[in-house]
Amino acid sequence: MRCIDTVAIYLSAVFLAGTLALLVRMPPLVGFLAAGFALNAAGVEELPQLDDLADLGVTLLLFSIGLKLDVRFLLRREVWLTATVHMALSVPLALGVLGGLGALGVGLIADDGFGALLLLGLALSFSSTVLVVKVLEERSESQSLYGRIAIGILIVQDLAAVVFILASERSWPSPWAFALVLLVPLAVPVRRLWSRLGHGEMQALFGVFIALVPGFALFEAVGLKGDVGALAMGLLLAGHPAAFELSRALLSVKDLLLVGFFLSIGFTGELSWATAGLGLALLVLLPVQGWLYMLLLRWARLRRRTSVLTGLTLTQNSEFGLIVVAVGVSAGMLEPHWLVVVSVAVAASFVLSSMVNRRSIDLVPLLTRTLPPLDPATLHPADRYVDLGDAQAVVMGMGRVGTAAYRRLVDAHGLETVGIEHDRNRVRQHTERGFRVLEADASDDEFWQRLADASQVRVAILAMPFHGTNQVALKQLLDSGFRGRIAAVAQYDDDARSLRESGADAVLQIYDGAGSEMADRAVAPRSTS
Repeated sequence: MRCIDTVAIYLSAVFLAGTLALLVRMPPLVGFLAAGFALNAAGVEELPQLDDLADLGVTLLLFSIGLKLDVRFLLRREVWLTATVHMALSVPLALGVLGGLGALGVGLIADDGFGALLLLGLALSFSSTVLVVKVLEERSESQSLYGRIAIGILIVQDLAAVVFILASERSWPSPWAFALVLLVPLAVPVRRLWSRLGHGEMQALFGVFIALVPGFALFEAVGLKGDVGALAMGLLLAGHPAAFELSRALLSVKDLLLVGFFLSIGFTGELSWATAGLGLALLVLLPVQGWLYMLLLRWARLRRRTSVLTGLTLTQNSEFGLIVVAVGVSAGMLEPHWLVVVSVAVAASFVLSSMVNRRSIDLVPLLTRTLPPLDPATLHPADRYVDLGDAQAVVMGMGRVGTAAYRRLVDAHGLETVGIEHDRNRVRQHTERGFRVLEADASDDEFWQRLADASQVRVAILAMPFHGTNQVALKQLLDSGFRGRIAAVAQYDDDARSLRESGADAVLQIYDGAGSEMADRAVAPRSTS
């Protein structure tokens, strides 16, 4: 079969499976996973470039994470301590489950020793960087408190996996690896160059170049993981004014390449009833591991809601677990069938996690009851309750549209206004400019209840960049009993119609607003100043 014919089969299967997933209200990646297993089962040859596309997608993903991450955040107790204690508890938990299955006579486990089961326990203790980041990006919550905690925990886990891989290969990085410290001072001229590249294709090309050449290729050349190199380059460039813009510019390229990653999972080995059944049986670990995340984060003095959202987001198996198992197989520590078993467990956990996270807001009230109470005065400073004070108007989402609405409410209408934003960096920038902006989350029902209880608040504006987030916030606001007027922004006609039907008093399509403002400025008298 010609390569072009194989590509056509792949594209047809991926598009059809992704569309079917959307029609049953599942994320497209669930369809991509199913397409990979279906193509493998149908005997379609694996594209030689599939693994390369998967590697490129994961590399750009980690580079994007680095761009938005404050490395100091990894040193916070709720990040590094939660990650390490969770791994320390999850490994013996998995060891016990696997040992129990072996004692029950499961043939695929009977001949494995303690060391093999311990390695499998380590592989099953990780959460998925790829899936979690995609979930957070779809919600526009990667910079929320729980999103940053989840990503920080994932990075600590990924670094632990990298240490294991290096140790298992019994090879050490080249002495030239120490020269990589020179990248730190070199980041200064690179950032200056970046500032001069404008906003077009050169910026996206710059991001791909940095991630793949000084990131992936250079680190691989000195014996280190290229994925870690891409993450390191992102960290070195984090904080640049164009970091968010570059991350958005790479979004479509990264998402297309990640399709290759999800497809490649289906080609890791031949399925059998025994391997599929054992892989599905391993899902019994997930609820306990998820609850462990919640309990540990509660122990770190985070609110119940933050702990639950972080735990739900992290409850799945990881693609890094597959890599660990593959290394174990190649080193003779594991039998080859374990790669198929863990592939099934990872794919099934992705499906389960996608279903759970789609209903995470509904699950929060139920799961918070399983966590111990805490005195609100002892909560983590970053997670204490928002005080609206004497605010008469609230603007949710302090991007360009929200900032303009904030100014108009204050300057033209004289209302005491407070802005709400989940991105800590944006909160800091607005605060430095004299705006009254608080850090909070659009899907936080406790925040909206406080807004409803603040009887002086007469106006709520939903100006977040993603329709789904505005829709969730509108539902929370109406459910809380808020009696003021609600206005929302939308980008498309169907989004605007949905918001009106859901109960918004006013909906403005952002392009209509831009056109009106442009016309007003065009006919205004010329300034003489």
